[in-house]
Amino acid sequence: MDIRFLESFVAVADCGSIAVAARRLNLTPAAVAQRLKTLERELGHSLVSRVGRTVRPTASGLAVLRHAHQLIEGARDLKAIAANDLPAGQLRLGATATALTGLLPEIIAILSARYPQIEYHIRPGASVDLYHGVLAGEIDAAVIVRPQFPMPKSTGWLTLRQEPLVLIAPVDQPLDSPKALIERFPFIRYDRNQWGGQIVDRYLRNHDLEVREWLELDALDAIAALVDRGLGVAIVPDWAPPWPDGLKLRKILLPDGEIRQSGVFWSRSGPRIAAVRAFVETCEEIVGRGRDVRAAVAARSQRSR
Repeated sequence: MDIRFLESFVAVADCGSIAVAARRLNLTPAAVAQRLKTLERELGHSLVSRVGRTVRPTASGLAVLRHAHQLIEGARDLKAIAANDLPAGQLRLGATATALTGLLPEIIAILSARYPQIEYHIRPGASVDLYHGVLAGEIDAAVIVRPQFPMPKSTGWLTLRQEPLVLIAPVDQPLDSPKALIERFPFIRYDRNQWGGQIVDRYLRNHDLEVREWLELDALDAIAALVDRGLGVAIVPDWAPPWPDGLKLRKILLPDGEIRQSGVFWSRSGPRIAAVRAFVETCEEIVGRGRDVRAAVAARSQRSR
């Protein structure tokens, strides 16, 4: 059985449409339909039925679907196993929204140039969900916010960024104290279900700050855009650029706040461990490069005094 035919069936079942599945697979609808027919002939049963413009799995199709994902993952793992401890096969990564744009592109660009045999599957999500995804073996590594509790010894952690809390306000506001700005404006809260949002919540409680909360969001770029429009102020971690284009914000560092750590969380075992190690080593290289740059800037500053 050609595993690509099974992948096509799974895509059709997920999308409910041959045309949509074809776009996902970068194939023509005719090619996807032919793969389905070939797979049905091999198995001796119809796997899908057409209802109007949609395609649904038959009873046989549903039975196959229950095992198809495991078979596909197993076939992909064989690439990594056959590589004899060289980085190859599919690497399943997770990343938060800010990591997807601010951290992951550089890491994958370097890794792809060194190890072209690695294939990437990236799952966006919240830190808590991606953390449990790594523990459950659904993904191999994730760029997330560090949790405030001990992590299992079967996993690893590498900090990529230290992100202090900042108060963001409309740029045309006077440079008042954070407390004065919070009292004057409605407060846009970073979602308390997010680990970073819990850091902000602790800051507010530890400093006895009363806020006039009118909105709670889990999207940092959306919070920044709302502040830019003069709709309120917010406390957020100083996340990795890029920030949304065209924003005009006043950003005030809160030096007595907690630091949000963004980094890589990974499983130390599994069939794709060679690719995971290569990913982590690339992250370590980027962190080291950042330390060198900061040291050089500090040295120049010292000499200029």
